[in-house]
Amino acid sequence: MKFVSWIGIALIACAPGAQAAAPPAPAVAPVGQPVIQAGDIDRFWVAYDAVRSQTDRQAKLAQFQHLYLDPATPGLRALMAARGYTPDQYIDAIENWPKFWASIRPLTGRAREAAAPLAKDLATFRAIYPDIKPASITYAIGVLRTGGTTQGNMVLIGAEIALADETVDVSELPERMRTRLGTFFATRPFTNNGQNNIHEYVHTQQEESGESLAARVVYEGVAEFVAEQVTGHRPPLQLYVYGPAHRDAVRDQFRADMAKTDWNDWLYNNDHNIFGVPDMGYFVGYEIARNFYERAPDKRAAIRTMIQLHYGDDEAVRAYIAQSGYLTDDHVPAAK
Repeated sequence: MKFVSWIGIALIACAPGAQAAAPPAPAVAPVGQPVIQAGDIDRFWVAYDAVRSQTDRQAKLAQFQHLYLDPATPGLRALMAARGYTPDQYIDAIENWPKFWASIRPLTGRAREAAAPLAKDLATFRAIYPDIKPASITYAIGVLRTGGTTQGNMVLIGAEIALADETVDVSELPERMRTRLGTFFATRPFTNNGQNNIHEYVHTQQEESGESLAARVVYEGVAEFVAEQVTGHRPPLQLYVYGPAHRDAVRDQFRADMAKTDWNDWLYNNDHNIFGVPDMGYFVGYEIARNFYERAPDKRAAIRTMIQLHYGDDEAVRAYIAQSGYLTDDHVPAAK
């Protein structure tokens, strides 16, 4: 392993030919000098080539285990645990989607470029939220189930999704995955990776969410809103077009569903839901956060309140929603 420092960011990367090296120990860096792990990407492609050269499945699994999983960083291990990835799933994906992997391969080398704005963005984050705590960021290759998640103080980026763009070939993927990811990749997620990084970084500052739809929507919405305040960007997703155009209907449906623990129509879904648009819960959560912020006389205090909200306490979540005015006629007009 070698240590490379650039643009004020601590980057730990895997040197060519170092695929059998021991994984780096968990690192802690001061805010403004985030630790970025990207070496798992290099090791994945070494393992990928080794797997493709084998014909026996057990030999494929053994090669993948030795070259990618045994030297995995703590971030990759956390990503696998968070999304339930298994060696067999990786081998199936490698065997069944060769066009996808061929098209995404050159794009995953952009992890360092994608992370370049992070130090500047964290300085902005710290200016509006001085209580920020340090976290690490790992870019690794998963099996197409997340472009970003967190575990503890680790931001975990699924590079095969987060670094993609419209050139990625999704033709071999199962229909629902093909539709969802094809639509998402057309928005060029790589160009919005800075917002994605900060969205997930906000999650490392928050308490765990409760199970109600209201709690989960608020949890995601705060991360969306704060990430926009830091980076100046929102992701160019259909939910931010559909939401303002159907403001009242979306709000009424949320009011009816907010106590439920079934998120299927609202979060982490495709367009097979009551709206025909994925992830409308992000829009509602963003609107609640924006309304709360706009009504607050002290903006820095508002950011602190949102991030430090007790998301596992339904009463606290409902009080926050009520204070935002989102469910009443005096709410701030929907974002354009």
